[in-house]
Amino acid sequence: MTLPAQISVSFDFTQGATFGYPFTIGDAKYGKLGTGTLASTTTLEPTVDLTPDVRQIRITRGRNVMRDTYEAGTCTVRVLDPLSYFNPQNTSSPYFGLLSPLRKLRVSATFNDVGYFLFSGYTTEYLYTYPQGQETGYVDIICSDAFRLMQQATVTTVASATAGQDTGTRINAILNQVSFPTSMRTIDTGQTTCIADPATARTSLDAVKNAEFSEQGAFFFNSEGTAIFLNRTNVIKKYGDTPIEFDQTTGIPYTNLVFAFDDKLIINSAGMTRVGGTQQVAENATSIAKYFPHQSNQENLVAQTDTDTLNIARIYVATRQETTIRIDAMTVDLLDPDVPTDTMLDLDYFSNLKISNVQPDGSTIIKTLQAQGFSWNITPNAMQVTVTTLEPIIEGFIIGSAVSGIIGSSIMAY
Repeated sequence: MTLPAQISVSFDFTQGATFGYPFTIGDAKYGKLGTGTLASTTTLEPTVDLTPDVRQIRITRGRNVMRDTYEAGTCTVRVLDPLSYFNPQNTSSPYFGLLSPLRKLRVSATFNDVGYFLFSGYTTEYLYTYPQGQETGYVDIICSDAFRLMQQATVTTVASATAGQDTGTRINAILNQVSFPTSMRTIDTGQTTCIADPATARTSLDAVKNAEFSEQGAFFFNSEGTAIFLNRTNVIKKYGDTPIEFDQTTGIPYTNLVFAFDDKLIINSAGMTRVGGTQQVAENATSIAKYFPHQSNQENLVAQTDTDTLNIARIYVATRQETTIRIDAMTVDLLDPDVPTDTMLDLDYFSNLKISNVQPDGSTIIKTLQAQGFSWNITPNAMQVTVTTLEPIIEGFIIGSAVSGIIGSSIMAY
């Protein structure tokens, strides 16, 4: 069976975090503007196309709903290895001396001559299986995105992390500290200012997550491997984009809709404390009376003032004080001819999805949610994605929006 998009898996044996190839003047492949990466050498990168031998790809990336944070994306690529090329002790392998953890791997899909990355990350493990008899040996290449690199890098004092700088500038300073490439960042100017770096030992990921939470923004790595930081205004604005419709009739078809109706995501009391400050508490009495207390506490935030910290607590509660029936996930089969392949490949975090479902009793549930996670399963005969959905992680008043532009239905961003 032919897949609706051409899948490609590339393996780059070079060191460093940067994806891409060096721009080489006059080279037919590496001399095209917009496709190469400027580099200090003209030596071609030893990149291997694994596609012909790939038999399965599993990708999972997204926001952990219960932990309320983005987590490391992972990818497992199963590659047939009849000649034991991926055995690091095989001296006759063309990869001998090159195999190592934390090499670069990318999965892409091409549809109508347009390329879409599904995952960009770094190898963490090679699992070898060499069955006896007639079966062909294979290796599972397990990868993680750059969250893994940041989790392994400890920082203490962050250079240039001075008092009064915005959260975006602070995140850039942390990324500079661990030498994350500037070419792989898209960082908004933050709207919350920070204290001077507290100079405590923590991972660089923890330091970034602190600034992200103090902003009430979003920090993640996209499918191209780029570090993205959205300030809270731009997170709010995302909900004003036109949603893509999924339903059982005229919209994009789906299966395995996962419903939930519980109190797991309710927060009606929040205590927030900045470094050197006093705890600031925001509560919603109506929600507490209805659902009992559901509290969240955050300490050692890098927000500069107690006023900023109180605003964080207020907006956190305002977004999470109520619950309703949820659609947590749905699965879309790209082999279905009614599924637009380019639309599905182009989905990313914060894509708005209008999901309609007719219930057995004839009633219809309609929810406008945001994509916050993707689990791909790709084989030579299958191409499916399970999309994790979530209410907006922060709400605000959007002028002109049919959903968030009604006075009294949304909170004003501070």
